[in-house]
Amino acid sequence: MARRGPKTKPTQLKLLSGTARKHRLNAHEPRPEIARPDVPHHLTPAAQLEWDRVIEETLNLGILTNLDRGALAAYCQAYGRWVSAETALARMAEKDAITHGLIIRTKAGNAIQNPLVGAANKAMADMVRYAAEFGLTPSSRTRVSGAGCSDDDDPFAIFDRA
Repeated sequence: MARRGPKTKPTQLKLLSGTARKHRLNAHEPRPEIARPDVPHHLTPAAQLEWDRVIEETLNLGILTNLDRGALAAYCQAYGRWVSAETALARMAEKDAITHGLIIRTKAGNAIQNPLVGAANKAMADMVRYAAEFGLTPSSRTRVSGAGCSDDDDPFAIFDRA
């Protein structure tokens, strides 16, 4: 039977977000070393560009290890698929002034949604789901404080010291 309730947060994210409670922490949780994983060679060119773009930021947050290579690669590959599908849709839109490539005709003459729309939406949903795991979305960033952040950088920190 699957676990119920929200997904468990790793201890490091609990500590960074300030929600860690000693009685709820796993004292035996593995603590891999922060590291820069090698870029997987199977990534598409767009995915490799996204890897290069986000790797520095995730390293600066102190949340990236060699164990995260697969999840980050999955995020980047989903991004690459999304870019490919959107690029193909844009090319089709140039030739179709009425539906902009969103609707196509089958061999029988029926109008259906272009399968590229579904592929783009699926890749986008996957990308956003993976992005949240690394704090790459605005809402997921509100739950994490980076390793290099201090109260000196926050002008509102004086209100928390009450």
